[in-house]
Amino acid sequence: MPCVAKLHSAYAFISLDRIMSDTQQEPWTVMRLLEWTTGFFKRKGSDSPRLDAEVLLAHARGCERIELYTAFGEEPDDEQRVAFREMVRRRGEGTPVAQLVGYREFYSMKFRVNEHVLIPRPETEHLVIEALDVANASEIKDRPLQIADIGTGSGVIAVTLAKHLPEAELVAVDQSEHALEIAKWNADKHEVSDRIAFQQSDLLSAVESPKQFDVICTNPPYVTDAEYEDLSPSVKDFEPKEALVSGPNGAEIIERIIEESEERLAEGGRLIIELSPMIADACQAIAKQADFVESRFIKDLQGHRRILSLRK
Repeated sequence: MPCVAKLHSAYAFISLDRIMSDTQQEPWTVMRLLEWTTGFFKRKGSDSPRLDAEVLLAHARGCERIELYTAFGEEPDDEQRVAFREMVRRRGEGTPVAQLVGYREFYSMKFRVNEHVLIPRPETEHLVIEALDVANASEIKDRPLQIADIGTGSGVIAVTLAKHLPEAELVAVDQSEHALEIAKWNADKHEVSDRIAFQQSDLLSAVESPKQFDVICTNPPYVTDAEYEDLSPSVKDFEPKEALVSGPNGAEIIERIIEESEERLAEGGRLIIELSPMIADACQAIAKQADFVESRFIKDLQGHRRILSLRK
């Protein structure tokens, strides 16, 4: 069986080389390339084969993805086909699309990503929506709202909040110097770097000012050691383990964040945490032992408890 699998994989890439260069067959238009590549990615187990194909082809052509829909009958030139073929090959081997094109869309904004940061997931948008709702409902009018983003990674949470809350001031922290470089780049790109203070820190331990925050947001590591072993290679081989794994039970870092937030949140302030539905009960139990007057979950589109929102 292993030999058969290797032959099948090799055949797929031989076919890929052939379709990208064979000019004797029917022309390889944008539509035909998308159809073939979608089928190829589907066989490779992609969760979004058509989207993957469109993002890669648009990148190879140097256009927006929506522009492909008015170019179905066009034939990409040789340079574009070569670039597309290489990206399709690497995607077939497991490389995430975001790392192939160098960015990921989040909350209708483009963010640079690389191997030093997590690729933003749609679930994190629920955290951003909760933070925006809390900020917009705030009765604080005589000063800028103070917001912290713990474990900022590529900066998607801090940058998105800064973009939509022009009066707010933010602190974005991460232990990884490489991640902070990406986050700063994204803040510059979206023109909000003047309102975000980036700092290398273990949670908020190195952050001296402000003493207290009105909102603390975090998408911390919450994968257990056992769960990490079962993650797909496209995650394990391409995203930083330290940004994924918390420890044996998955709630270790969240527990530390809850403990720190008791001191670092202003009265009436809110802590907003993204978590795994698998540890929702454990995290709620931890929160009940802390000094919070309100605790509620926000569910994702699949109906799973994904965000824990706590008010001091």
